[in-house]
Amino acid sequence: MARSISRRNFMQGISSLLALPLLRIGEPETILYNGNIWTLDEDQPWAQAVAISGARFVAVGSNAEVLRLGSARTRKIDLANNTVLPGFNDAHAHPVESGVEHLRKVACDTDSIERIKTALHERALKAPPGEWVLGFLYDDGKTPRPINRHDLDDAVPDHPALVQHRGGHTAFVNSLALQLAQVNDQTPDPAGGRFEHDADGHLTGFVGDAGMRAFLKLIPNRNTRDDYRQGAALISKLFASKGVTSACDADASPEDVQGYQDARDAGELTMRIYCHVSAASLDHFMDAGIHSGFGDEWVRIGGVKQYADGSISERTAWLSEPYVGIPNDYVGLQLSSREQLYETGRKAHAAGWQLATHANGDLGIDRILGVYEQIQKELPKKDPRFRIEHCTLLTDTLIQRMRALQVIPAPFSCYGKERAQRMFPMRSFLDAGLRPTDSSDYTASPSDPMMWLQSQLTRIDMKGNAWGPNQRITLQEAIRCGTINGAYSAFEENLKGSIRPGQLADLIVLARNPFQTDPSELLKIQVERTMVGGSWKYES
Repeated sequence: MARSISRRNFMQGISSLLALPLLRIGEPETILYNGNIWTLDEDQPWAQAVAISGARFVAVGSNAEVLRLGSARTRKIDLANNTVLPGFNDAHAHPVESGVEHLRKVACDTDSIERIKTALHERALKAPPGEWVLGFLYDDGKTPRPINRHDLDDAVPDHPALVQHRGGHTAFVNSLALQLAQVNDQTPDPAGGRFEHDADGHLTGFVGDAGMRAFLKLIPNRNTRDDYRQGAALISKLFASKGVTSACDADASPEDVQGYQDARDAGELTMRIYCHVSAASLDHFMDAGIHSGFGDEWVRIGGVKQYADGSISERTAWLSEPYVGIPNDYVGLQLSSREQLYETGRKAHAAGWQLATHANGDLGIDRILGVYEQIQKELPKKDPRFRIEHCTLLTDTLIQRMRALQVIPAPFSCYGKERAQRMFPMRSFLDAGLRPTDSSDYTASPSDPMMWLQSQLTRIDMKGNAWGPNQRITLQEAIRCGTINGAYSAFEENLKGSIRPGQLADLIVLARNPFQTDPSELLKIQVERTMVGGSWKYES
């Protein structure tokens, strides 16, 4: 990959400048120059400078070509030869929900059970009698063993307590919570859920997927409209600091959408949002005549979100082969029947909605592909852009079926070990001509594009374990997945995802050049600045 601007690229830049009169824009408001800009524009992959007006790029080319467009009123910023990339797109996350959790709950993102217990105990001391003590961001892969109800009884003896796994599909509760939910050692597992028992048949406090409902329904929702606004503002700042300029909220309620709108109206939203709405809220939006694409460049309605199965990291995804270490040939959970997925999907598809279904395990993916195939046959659309959220454990046959429909996989970008040769198969997706995105599923993993790049290039985790090295991809491919492909998954590739005239002026400035950095060191690259719509939304 070239590191500098070639004569050929200068000439290509001139061709873009010749198009400027067609944009009917006067002198640029801002010019960034002396940059090492990788544009992701195939006609002009590298540039030194960009001109911005009306929140969009109006020219891209060499310093000389772009600087001559400015006037004394144009703000000119020297990039000091730093590397510039288009802003990244986190194509599957839960920003507002996680933002409100940051405001309301105890963060349990630590490798120490004792520290988690101390934090929960301190919160309990401040809580009114009978109030639930809630934790989030817990990761049982970090602690020496999973936390259990005995730990929570010790930390919070006088309040019901629930600590949610950062993946969102499982939780850990104390004995008082079990008592209030009327769940005991003899309570059967609910459909699509699980109450874990130890070797002696006693509840451990671990509850999975639909099993959480017995507890969550007991917890009063005291979140206000202003909480959602603050949550949206808080998390958008966090994402922007890592170079994320757009994100897809993968399961937004009407309250979540309102939170984004309020944060935007208050000037506090620092990234763009594409909102998948939950299937439970679909009728609410349909009654208002809303479907995918409604909104503006800051907040837009996306697809309808359904669930085929559970989580791979929390061992509730629906697999064709049993999980290792769990008795009774346990293969995970089916969260929706085929009939439910089809009926909701067909109704939404007919009303102009994109379909976006959570499916991790190979059986879950097989089920939703069958639904998509049937719906497209019955109600054919030229470009439906069906999505499979997470799309974790694949076979060659499933990938070929995805190729036939051009289904968009939205996988995690930080990897796990189980069945690693077939998990998050980025190389196989790209080789099949698919357009996978990058995503964090925050809070499930950090929304950190440099971590995504390092994971995809190395397939090595922080402990040095290699996870499916056969699925490594190149840096250029990884950046494309995190930018243009994310925009494409939201029907917005003509708005963002690259640096070229007419696109929204969303970009990031890096402290180091990733093309000259060892793949194992990419995570150490700092984002110096993040621009959204021509304005700096983060500066280190």
